[in-house]
Amino acid sequence: MISPAPKSVPEPTLRRLPLYHRFLKDLAAAGRETVSCTDIGAVLGQDPSQIRKDLEAAGIAGRPRIGYILGDMIEGLESFLGWKNTTEAFLVGAGSMGSALLGYRKFEQCGLKIVAAFDQDPDKVGRKIHGKQVLPLIKLPGLARRMHILIGIITVPGEGAQQVTDLMVEGGIRAIWNFAPVHLKVPDAVIVHNEDLYCSLATLSQKLAQTLGAGGRPIQKRATAAVARAHVTA
Repeated sequence: MISPAPKSVPEPTLRRLPLYHRFLKDLAAAGRETVSCTDIGAVLGQDPSQIRKDLEAAGIAGRPRIGYILGDMIEGLESFLGWKNTTEAFLVGAGSMGSALLGYRKFEQCGLKIVAAFDQDPDKVGRKIHGKQVLPLIKLPGLARRMHILIGIITVPGEGAQQVTDLMVEGGIRAIWNFAPVHLKVPDAVIVHNEDLYCSLATLSQKLAQTLGAGGRPIQKRATAAVARAHVTA
């Protein structure tokens, strides 16, 4: 079963902690033994006081005049984030995105191990993708219950996502990582984290438009003119 966190931690903090962890691993690989919040902030562009608060939320404290011991810090972050014990997961949707996630080896460094994939496409069922067997979707609930799988990953088109969600809930899955561009209906006991690529692209495009400002259109016109000239001279 999923153990509740010892205390509530804001989501922005949870998103920053892995950034600190990656930076600290690089420092340790370079031979460093200690680090300060000022050091971290200077490289990552973060406020040192905010970094200190984030680390305190994870139960990590520094030492006076020494700072943080890198080894202890890395171990503390991995323990707090649940990366010390690998959690097994099922993935549904063995298409392009699902296949890419199945092949992403760094998930296991973060405590996530995708042990099987599921699909309804007869051409995909029975295949192995990055060493993971693709099974018929109908088998998911029974296998999830027998294997005590608590995490499900959805990479199917939007129209099929709710059906997949219902099967995951039926199988006892308690946390869903959703890549489908739809809102999922789940019981209160089930956690859903939406990875909406459309919203991310819209945010990126809007930030780019704001950065370019009034100069955005002339840049586009110059680029178009350059392409036209190249076509004429070709």
